[in-house]
Amino acid sequence: MNLRNHSSLHKLFYSLFDLDIKEKNIVFKDYFYKMIQMKKHKIYEAELIQPACPYCGSLALLHNGHLVTNIRYLTANASHPATIRLAKQRVRCRDCSRWSMAQSELASKYCSISNASKLKILSALTEDRSMTSIARENNVSINTVQRVLGNCSHRFIDSYEYLPAHLAFDEFKGVDRQLHFICLDGDNHQVVQILRTRYKKTLLKYFGRFSPQARANVRTVTMDLSFYYQDIVRACFPNVQIVIDRFHMIQMLTRSFNSLRVKVMNKRSRQYQLLKFPWKLYLMEKIHPRYNWHYKDCLTQAQVVMEGISANTALENSYNLMQSFIQAIQTNNTQELKSLITSKDSIGTLMHKTLLTFKYNLKAVLNGAALPYSNGCLEGFNRKIKQIERTAFGYSNFINLLTRIRLEENQYTEKEPNSLLMTA
Repeated sequence: MNLRNHSSLHKLFYSLFDLDIKEKNIVFKDYFYKMIQMKKHKIYEAELIQPACPYCGSLALLHNGHLVTNIRYLTANASHPATIRLAKQRVRCRDCSRWSMAQSELASKYCSISNASKLKILSALTEDRSMTSIARENNVSINTVQRVLGNCSHRFIDSYEYLPAHLAFDEFKGVDRQLHFICLDGDNHQVVQILRTRYKKTLLKYFGRFSPQARANVRTVTMDLSFYYQDIVRACFPNVQIVIDRFHMIQMLTRSFNSLRVKVMNKRSRQYQLLKFPWKLYLMEKIHPRYNWHYKDCLTQAQVVMEGISANTALENSYNLMQSFIQAIQTNNTQELKSLITSKDSIGTLMHKTLLTFKYNLKAVLNGAALPYSNGCLEGFNRKIKQIERTAFGYSNFINLLTRIRLEENQYTEKEPNSLLMTA
């Protein structure tokens, strides 16, 4: 073997190893570097052979030139893009007299971007990254990344024969600052559905598609204190128990107490200093008496709180009720919770309205304290959605937002096996 043949054979094996292409019909001939638009490109020259007629399987073919296609291929070094200059054979069958062109799994028909690059883009879309950075890394345009995203399934795979026994309802702000409905499985924290709107008509229509057996399987639905979802839940699920999220109950109490604390403050008194600056102490569940609060005289945290709330009877009663309410929720003491809700002490107007809200939803509030289900998983998932929107500087298309959420949660399914790679 002479030196020239040895060099050609070495280039052939190097190209196959470097690109990891195992298709037998592709024959690599050479590779070289070329400057294109002030960037150094690595060009591979290859030929795609047509071994037989795709219509009748005959081997009697008449060759009629090649169609050269420049296919962008993935590379480990984004600063040196890789391009395969693939010469596809054009042939005519001598038996059936039909014309055909060699096709390969390297890239889809009429497409100049390799399927391997599309799969790498799809893998990058499952991470918290912007489309601009993904396009720059894979040496493609942003429109190509958007096409790969658009060729994923646009909806969650709907199966109207099953619903989880425990659901969690909430909403989040998405496209055009609109509120979108989201529903999670309370056990495994998987997304059940995300809808464009949270209108009552839309939710009734969606859950109405499920079979009666699937809707009867739902045992609990966890939500906040909004009355909006309760009518929908009672209309759709016959055996359901409504559970008010514990976090939202405590949040309402603390906000009511804070409003009363601000209202009773007098700027010309000592109580103002005690209520104004150490305001976080009044919201703490446990106050550590060993820590000192340095304000003129050395007071412990417990002394600051006790002296601060003693300025007003309603404020003191509200503080004691709030602490007792939190303790009852932590110990699942529904009897104590019920007596606190029906309390008739002087606690201020806003705190009184909060207790009236709890009293109106008494059964759901007691379920929130007795049952272990909450909207914590849903609040965490909404935090992920906010991060997705923040990375992309917002979305103007709900389908793209929904698809990106599903991709980052690895819960997408293609409608057809090759639908992702056909048109992107």
